[in-house]
Amino acid sequence: MKLGCIADDFTGATDLANILVRGGMRTVQTIGVPTAETALPECDAVVVALKSRTIPAAEAVAQSLAALRWLREHGAQQIYFKVCSTFDSTDRGNIGPVTEALMDALGCDFTIACPAFPANGRTVYKGYLFTGEVLLSEGSMREHPLTPMTDPSLVRVMQRQCRRRVGLIEHAVVRRGSEAIAARMAALRAEGIGIAIVDALDDADLHAMGHAFAALPLLTAGSGVAIGLPANFGLAPSAAAAELPPSSGARAIVSGSCSAASNAQVAAFLNRHPGRGFAVDPLLLAAGEDLAAAALAWAGTRLGEEPLLVYATAQPEAVKAVQAALGVEAAGALVERTLARVAEGLVGRGALRLVVAGGETSGACVQALGVKQLRIGTQIDPGVPWCQAFTGEGKPLHLALKSGNFGGADFFDKAFEVLP
Repeated sequence: MKLGCIADDFTGATDLANILVRGGMRTVQTIGVPTAETALPECDAVVVALKSRTIPAAEAVAQSLAALRWLREHGAQQIYFKVCSTFDSTDRGNIGPVTEALMDALGCDFTIACPAFPANGRTVYKGYLFTGEVLLSEGSMREHPLTPMTDPSLVRVMQRQCRRRVGLIEHAVVRRGSEAIAARMAALRAEGIGIAIVDALDDADLHAMGHAFAALPLLTAGSGVAIGLPANFGLAPSAAAAELPPSSGARAIVSGSCSAASNAQVAAFLNRHPGRGFAVDPLLLAAGEDLAAAALAWAGTRLGEEPLLVYATAQPEAVKAVQAALGVEAAGALVERTLARVAEGLVGRGALRLVVAGGETSGACVQALGVKQLRIGTQIDPGVPWCQAFTGEGKPLHLALKSGNFGGADFFDKAFEVLP
């Protein structure tokens, strides 16, 4: 194994694995830390997908260290801690605490942190994170139900979470190339800086960074930084790395994300497919209604070639009202459990081509389905590929795990158009 990766949610793991495959790395994604009995095919990279983004920081650290131990035992030459491209976290963590715990375990005194992914509109300039044309704090992430991001300065965000000093490698340095980046890292290290936020505006910046980071034991980054890593191991892009067997079975979508992108995708799907959507209302769930059973009964004879959608996606105002009534964590957990039951029921009824929208929702659904490994295939939109998995019952399943903020408005229909 050349590269060992630890992802803090399941969609982020798939996003990273997708980029590594497109760069020519044979990549396997595992769901959770593999056991001693886990058999892996020959591969260049393993991405261990955790569901640790929004759990207590101490639990996230423990899970991440367990993943690190397994990856090092299996020969990983470099460790990549994959975080969200919108740097989802709170002042308590989890990005900073996990990064520092990994640094301590690896015995390294310096690393970088960069969530940039220009292909999806995530750029960093002067240490400030932009989503599209606006600062992170001015976009939809300001209203995120679990990790509202109100400070766009990644230096400040990271420093509040870390005991090490946090610095910055500005774009003027990055634009001069790998040698300039390496020189700036050395200078920051000499100043006692332990973690450096790195600016990036386009893929050329990411390629330069990738080469400069070749000798670092640990990288903390969104998936974008991975663009420049395969070449460090002598690998080149290969279309064959993304080939999957042909798909079969009914088509279905489960959406739990309440991001602006997912709201637009749900609206576009319902407009194009009238009567093909079932809404899950958290307040009705809290009142005791079994909406998972209702959704599966509704799906009944509708399952087939034309996709159907079961969704709890809602606008920020509606989400806030539900959280006020139920509590933030309780509302999220209730919806996740319900949608996971729906996904399990849909697959059991023959929906073997399944799209899941939302990181927390994807984690709950994959765990309910008993998926242990994913083979990464064709990209649908930047950061979101189709994968092949086997459920706990041994059924072949084509699965797309979409981060809430990723994909165009037509994503759901596009996903099924590109699936072989």
